[in-house]
Amino acid sequence: MDNISEALIPELRKIETDFHQALTKLVEIPSVINETEGDTPFGKNIDLALKMTLKICKQLGFSTYYDPEGYYGYAEIGAGDEMIGVLGHLDVVPAGSNEEWNTPPFLAMMKDGKMYGRGTQDDKGPTLAALFAVKALMNLGISFPKRIRFIFGTDEETLWRCMNRYCEIEEIPSMGFAPDSVFPLVYAEKGLLQLLLEGKNETKLRFLAGNAFNAVPDTAKYAGERQSELKTALEELGFAYETARDEVVVLGKAVHAQVTEKGINAINRLLIGMKRIGYTSKTIEFVNDLVKEDPFAEKIFGECEDEASGKLKFNVGKIELNEEVERLSIDIRIPVTADKHEIVNTLSQIAKEYGLEYKEFDYLKSIYVPKEHFLIQTLMKVYQEVTGDLVSEPISSGGATYARAMDNFVAFGAVFPYQTKTEHQPNEHIELAEMFKAMLIYAKTIYDLTR
Repeated sequence: MDNISEALIPELRKIETDFHQALTKLVEIPSVINETEGDTPFGKNIDLALKMTLKICKQLGFSTYYDPEGYYGYAEIGAGDEMIGVLGHLDVVPAGSNEEWNTPPFLAMMKDGKMYGRGTQDDKGPTLAALFAVKALMNLGISFPKRIRFIFGTDEETLWRCMNRYCEIEEIPSMGFAPDSVFPLVYAEKGLLQLLLEGKNETKLRFLAGNAFNAVPDTAKYAGERQSELKTALEELGFAYETARDEVVVLGKAVHAQVTEKGINAINRLLIGMKRIGYTSKTIEFVNDLVKEDPFAEKIFGECEDEASGKLKFNVGKIELNEEVERLSIDIRIPVTADKHEIVNTLSQIAKEYGLEYKEFDYLKSIYVPKEHFLIQTLMKVYQEVTGDLVSEPISSGGATYARAMDNFVAFGAVFPYQTKTEHQPNEHIELAEMFKAMLIYAKTIYDLTR
């Protein structure tokens, strides 16, 4: 271990209790979005969490800024033209059922070396860990020839409007990280495209299935005519189903759309069965001709993949046939080196042949910072020095982290490879000893990035 790490450990121990106390205060603010409340964009509790965080930063010796409209805030230390960014968010998902929690979700409680509470892992705990890591450097009298800016978002769990506003009007760091995922780091994230394919419904078919763009549907219910024929077709195809309340329920396997190949799409199977017994419609023909059960949609896009992030993933998450329209809700994970415009143009042209119109719903650009980049090299070097883990490699992902908000950012911690992620779950928690190790990594990382 080098001299700076040896100096940091006792300094971090001195402020560890302050970190726990600050995190306790933040966890006890139920910063769940509520756009109908107050005169700030996302509700009074999110605004309260932002102001509390900035107050903590000022007490630690940072200069602070609060966006007058309440979308974001930031804290800064150091000098120089170049700026290193740390991007965290203060909004949290709802607690869910209190009965599933062993402790009150918005009352930070320590037990068996862990701190429980909503936001401890996602993302109040890691954000404050990085903040207090820099405070330890400040206490050692270390100067920063580059500026360090902590940027606090307030809408990560919904639509990222906080970062959209920040990027429109503020200075963008030259590089940085978001402590909002896993170690060692995520250097490549596929582009995330969500879209609708819509056309006039010229059939008598009426049904609805699926819950979300980004979830492979595990059931698809059909309550129309010819159910006995459909069941026979499903049996011939080897597709599981059950009968409930005068409905045929096609069974699949639910997984996240980023790993759609590990699931079974019940909507696709329903449409394959319906085609087999002679039903036709725009969406039935589209899925049967071009998708079937192929999670990569190679009949549409060919073999679309790259070394950094793997294959394109294609998921039909929802379908609706009502009196007016047929509609497919589709989630596509685009390899980092693929051209989004080519993907859209290809899909739009083919869909048009089936009487379906392409409508974009949402898009998050990909992340790709090459492994040779100074940022990746520095973060991996520090991670390996502190942990001794020389086996784990930088990760590519089909998921979406907050690092996507800015160029030259990657997701970096704070969950170690051997830990369990508890974000968004009942009994969300951090292990305090592991968070201390993350603080040491963040302190050494900031030191190295600013040299």
